[in-house]
Amino acid sequence: MVRLRLDLGYDGSGFSGWARQPALRTVQGEIELALGRILRLEDPALTVAGRTDAGVHARGQVAHLDVPDDALAQLDGNRPEALGTDERLAALVRRLGGVLSPDVRVFRVSVAPEGFDARFSALSRRYAYRVSDAPGGGDPLRRHEVLWHNRPLDLDALNTAASRLLGEHDFAAFCKKREGATTIRELQRLDWARDRDGVLVATVVADAFCHSMVRALVGSLLAAGDGRRPVEWPGQVLAAGVRDTGVHVAPAHGLCLEEVRYPPDEELAARATTTRRVRTLTL
Repeated sequence: MVRLRLDLGYDGSGFSGWARQPALRTVQGEIELALGRILRLEDPALTVAGRTDAGVHARGQVAHLDVPDDALAQLDGNRPEALGTDERLAALVRRLGGVLSPDVRVFRVSVAPEGFDARFSALSRRYAYRVSDAPGGGDPLRRHEVLWHNRPLDLDALNTAASRLLGEHDFAAFCKKREGATTIRELQRLDWARDRDGVLVATVVADAFCHSMVRALVGSLLAAGDGRRPVEWPGQVLAAGVRDTGVHVAPAHGLCLEEVRYPPDEELAARATTTRRVRTLTL
């Protein structure tokens, strides 16, 4: 078997999230179907760095796929001589471009280094959440990627509130609980800036995220940023450790997975082993 790394992106508007689901259009389902056709594989199974919800976008998603050694030979076609591995992988990217719909793209396929696991080897994931508070509404051409917030937002208040959430905590107050899963995470970066078009962009980086965490964090910060709540409130919700009915999960379409970071090749396997351990807080 050979493990392939896929770097990909998608517009989440037309998908019911990443994960394969019966009778629903999903990113995983679309890509696996295309890979099965091109490589003549039965039930190929992708492992992804981070599952995204319905409507969430990605431009820096990473997945891996294990295939038989001879599967890539399907890409040689009628050529009299077998292609090299790099040529075969480049051909696979081209073939995927012709089969997949325009709202999902595989940018690159490479042979993964030893010990690589798209999910467990990751050091961090970086998301961006984009919000427009323009009085008359946001740019209609960006309506599928930018949330319009109908109250003015104070940048300093957003960042003051965000600073109280940084570090390793139990983010149970901002996560949908899943049986047997920990909600302890290390929030490495959370800050806001206005881009040149006036759109507010939250940059959110953590070692990993639990279900709905980023959108719940953004929802609490928007309430502090527009004055409905004091800047201390998101931190108070975090400290309480229980889901607060006052936290409204921000809509999916403003969120995009921008980047997944990995350690050097020689540290991939060790990182995967560490990540698989269930974490507890050090008191």
